[in-house]
Amino acid sequence: MEKPAVTDFEIHDAIAQRWSPRAFDRKPVEAEKLNKLFEAARWSASCFNDQPWNFIVATQTDTIAYQQLLDCLVPANIVWAQAAPVLILAVARKAFKHNGKPNDWAEYDCGQAVATLSVQATSMGLVLHQMAGFMADKAIATFKLPENFKPMAAIALGYPGELSSLPPDLQAKETATRDRYPLSSFVFTGEWGKHIPFA
Repeated sequence: MEKPAVTDFEIHDAIAQRWSPRAFDRKPVEAEKLNKLFEAARWSASCFNDQPWNFIVATQTDTIAYQQLLDCLVPANIVWAQAAPVLILAVARKAFKHNGKPNDWAEYDCGQAVATLSVQATSMGLVLHQMAGFMADKAIATFKLPENFKPMAAIALGYPGELSSLPPDLQAKETATRDRYPLSSFVFTGEWGKHIPFA
């Protein structure tokens, strides 16, 4: 199922086509494609080029690691995410590597890396769904994260699946209209709330 954004202005196709489905095909994601995804994340921008992103990856072929990551999700997300062939935990390192001082931009940069990964995934025919619905404390304990690291998001990744594989309530969410706030609500100039129209 495709669900391209209906944009007010033309944007790159990989951005317009990116969305967050819950229906996944169980077909494994090839190792070459996984390498390309994390290579894309590797080249994301970061403060001081500190690269504070880390990823814990579990494929369905590694049943133990996969179940460990799946068990960190909230029950409502397990319902559909268990079909995804790849689960990922995005983790931010909270201090700079070069001086050990707190990095107030680490979470921002980790998010940028995931955004870059998501556009790369879309360009290769893959889909992903990022989740806040996971138990961070359990993830920290399960994967023995050092104190300086913070789990930011769980991600289900794979090939698009059939809508019919989902329960009716989730099918309704999948087919709901996509929408976004207009540019006038968040692009300002001069002072807060003053819209810049560009034309």
